[in-house]
Amino acid sequence: MSEPLYQLVYYSRNAVAGDEATFAEAVDAILEASRRNNPAVGITGALLFNAGCFAQVLEGPLSAVEATFERIQQDERHGDVSLLALEPIAARTFGTWAMGFVGRSAENADRFAAVGAGSGFDPERLGGQRIHEILRDLTLQEEALAA
Repeated sequence: MSEPLYQLVYYSRNAVAGDEATFAEAVDAILEASRRNNPAVGITGALLFNAGCFAQVLEGPLSAVEATFERIQQDERHGDVSLLALEPIAARTFGTWAMGFVGRSAENADRFAAVGAGSGFDPERLGGQRIHEILRDLTLQEEALAA
């Protein structure tokens, strides 16, 4: 029998100082480490960046999700890390994504603009469920474009 799955949703403030290139390098480093390390511990998920905030969904066994979140909280690139949701789930939403990233491309920025305008991309105001839905919808659209 496999371990029960959990989903964790959090947001943090961008604490990367510097220009756009510096930020892009930092995000690339985060994604590279996530895509290298997450499969080994059974973590899947997606990351969104917009308006100075990161929002992320992590899925996997509780111990792995909690350990990953602990590392994120200690990462200097993330400020004001806030947990929005941690709950058991029946199935993964991001099962094919060791760590998907949405928010960098012009297409994703356009798709996300209405959500951002409606909330000012205040992740706390959006809540864990809504952030999960946004990331799910954007990753599905990303997969469709790639196909």
